[in-house]
Amino acid sequence: MSLRGRGVAPGDGHAGIEVDHDFDRQCMAAALTMARQARDAGEVPVGAVVALRGAIIGRGRNQSIRACDPGAHAEMLAIRDAARALGNHRLAGACLYVTLEPCVMCAGAIAHARLARLVFGARDERFGAAGGALNLLESPFVNHHCAITAGLEAPDCAALLQDFFAARRADAGPAAS
Repeated sequence: MSLRGRGVAPGDGHAGIEVDHDFDRQCMAAALTMARQARDAGEVPVGAVVALRGAIIGRGRNQSIRACDPGAHAEMLAIRDAARALGNHRLAGACLYVTLEPCVMCAGAIAHARLARLVFGARDERFGAAGGALNLLESPFVNHHCAITAGLEAPDCAALLQDFFAARRADAGPAAS
């Protein structure tokens, strides 16, 4: 991993968390790949990866429809995959990259897993729990807080979701409007 693009930038969250912007972009590209896989499977296109010490250790994409599981969000699956890879339910020092701001359920999992940092693409003003509708991850009622970086590759992340839902509305015809 190169030192180029490294540092703690303003707005990147807590002091002491080292940020490699090039690696952040690589991880978000991997999350976007997972989101496209979800879209191709007919799921809402959200993808996530968990990284630790310069390597991706967990991947997930939305699978709620296929799995008949309302909890099969990309973040949940990536966190589970990473926890299995480490053999530990705690992911101290790890970073979650996700194409859409996490919901309350996923924010709870982020806190329970003790992730050090969250990086997300598109903001979710209706259901987001990392600053959109509310900020569970910085709430005094939660015993673990993580650094949050919002908006990485936001236009690409948002376009994927907008195109998916536009196609769904078009397929549903005029009655869906």
